[in-house]
Amino acid sequence: MLDDLATDDSDSPAIGLVPVGVSWEEVHDHLKIVHNPLLVPLDDSGQYVGAYWADAKMVIAEDLGSDQEQAVQEFREVLREQGEA
Repeated sequence: MLDDLATDDSDSPAIGLVPVGVSWEEVHDHLKIVHNPLLVPLDDSGQYVGAYWADAKMVIAEDLGSDQEQAVQEFREVLREQGEA
């Protein structure tokens, strides 16, 4: 489980902000336990993706952009559209 994650809770749902360098295995394990959505930076591109738990599996929301604030907003929209918020 990921400890001491920063969280953007300026709107609902709150989204955990994963630091650079965290492995996908760690993200998956965290989601399996906690089930809160996470914004994950892609090391190689500077882009962000969202990860959330749905139907007993991790789901990835891609192409959220390179600006963290905008990516959080985009991810919230995705979660609402999918009924996860």
